[in-house]
Amino acid sequence: MVTAVVALTIIGLVLGYLLGLAARRFHVEEDPLIDEIAGMLPGTQCGQCGFPGCGQAAAALASGQASVTCCPPGGRALAEALARRLGVPIDLPAGEEDGPRLALVDESLCIGCVKCYKACPTDAIVGAPKQIHVVMQRACTGCGACIDVCPTECLTLVGTTATLGTWRWPKPLPEAA
Repeated sequence: MVTAVVALTIIGLVLGYLLGLAARRFHVEEDPLIDEIAGMLPGTQCGQCGFPGCGQAAAALASGQASVTCCPPGGRALAEALARRLGVPIDLPAGEEDGPRLALVDESLCIGCVKCYKACPTDAIVGAPKQIHVVMQRACTGCGACIDVCPTECLTLVGTTATLGTWRWPKPLPEAA
């Protein structure tokens, strides 16, 4: 028994050492801009931008294949920050923006089917089968994925009240180029 333990330990150490050498030898340098942009994105992996996740969206933004306004959960503030970082003009629609929106459950219509719970990319919906569900506002990105699958239409997207972190002065509006 001791021989088997010693043999497995030696095999584990040798293979671990070889994996470490392979990791150094075949290391691929990545663009630091992609990592920086990925850090700016919300990281919810919701797919609203048309990419499977925020990493792929960051790579597309860094290469210029995606617009800085491609991330709906990030909103106007993220679009402006990305435009500043990438040095590209921002193409925001003129006028007032809707602002951040959150999903809201109408308890009188909810049947507890858990379809919204399964569809939410950020796990912002809490509930159990045949129980009323609740949306955690801090986790909700307002993507609307839950609204599309709800059979009773008990979910709606509502605007949030302005706080110190979300309020924006509406003037001056950027001039259209």
